[in-house]
Amino acid sequence: MINTQYVKAPNLTVQVGDEVFAYRELGKREGIPVVFFVHLAGTLDNWDPSVIDGIAKSRWVITFDNLGVGLSSGKVPESIRQMAIDALTFVHAIGIEKMDVLSFSMGGMIAQELIEMEPHIVNKLILAGTGPRGGVGIENVTKLADRDTIRAILTLKDVKTYLFFTRTKNGKQKAREFLLRLKKRQEERDKTINLKAYRTQLRAINKWGLAAPADLSKISVPTLIVNGDDDRMVPTINSYELNKRISGSQIIIYEDAGHGGIFQNHDDFVTNALEFLQ
Repeated sequence: MINTQYVKAPNLTVQVGDEVFAYRELGKREGIPVVFFVHLAGTLDNWDPSVIDGIAKSRWVITFDNLGVGLSSGKVPESIRQMAIDALTFVHAIGIEKMDVLSFSMGGMIAQELIEMEPHIVNKLILAGTGPRGGVGIENVTKLADRDTIRAILTLKDVKTYLFFTRTKNGKQKAREFLLRLKKRQEERDKTINLKAYRTQLRAINKWGLAAPADLSKISVPTLIVNGDDDRMVPTINSYELNKRISGSQIIIYEDAGHGGIFQNHDDFVTNALEFLQ
């Protein structure tokens, strides 16, 4: 029987040299897989089950932990570029020759570096809540994350409440629902990222935000750009910039939504994503 429930997907591993990558897969194992590239501090358990399950109903889905995070071994790389090299190492190790990429936030930065290095491995690309190298305000992610972490501690809330969602009545409600969905999985949960690894990822994002812009006109695969209209982490203007610089790309901006717009509007996003990926 085909598993289309992310909460029931077993933790799998693949070894490459001295390193072990942890991953999960679900859906029917045929055709081109949709590989998910996760956000800052994200592990296997940070993906919204509503998004994963929705895509897995009609597609083969793969999620994985970056090196140095969660159940994967090794150290977090100092650069987004090296994270992309590691991601390529992982997909090659499990035998993928062609993939659709669904990336979010830092995952979208990794995806952009990956497609620059190996363009032919990507069939279609979704860039959610992200921006181009050297984009507006990306170098401020550390400052913003630190401020919201303090805010979360003082209010006894999960930091994603502030970082991912708007502070409107709708945004607050959607944040609560999202955080409950993340807790649905009770068994074989992933390990939370440690502080040293998290700070290394932040430094890598900071450097990427200050780096020279990439030539995004080289991206020739069908690309869908998605964000909320009020993204504080990677300002929404960056999504419009991606759309302008990637020829033929499509863009969806959700109203009254923040950085986590794809989770805040999970049903619409799944419909939009599947339509694009078909």
